[in-house]
Amino acid sequence: MGVRLQRIQEEGYGLTRDELRYILDPADVMGSDYRSEPFRVLKNNEMKRDGEYRTRRFVLDAWDRMERGELPMSR
Repeated sequence: MGVRLQRIQEEGYGLTRDELRYILDPADVMGSDYRSEPFRVLKNNEMKRDGEYRTRRFVLDAWDRMERGELPMSR
């Protein structure tokens, strides 16, 4: 996952952490009444199974670790 996030940054996508949050869960950024959710089924399944949207947490954690230089940067 870290390598994929690194490539998102390197290849000129220029995403910020908030833009990544929006991609993963627009309602988290735009408010709970925002209707568009590209990963709704994944989110709902994880909420039922795990009590949280784990994918969002894992991706943002990896992003934060990469930003702090804590993930190995390999190609």
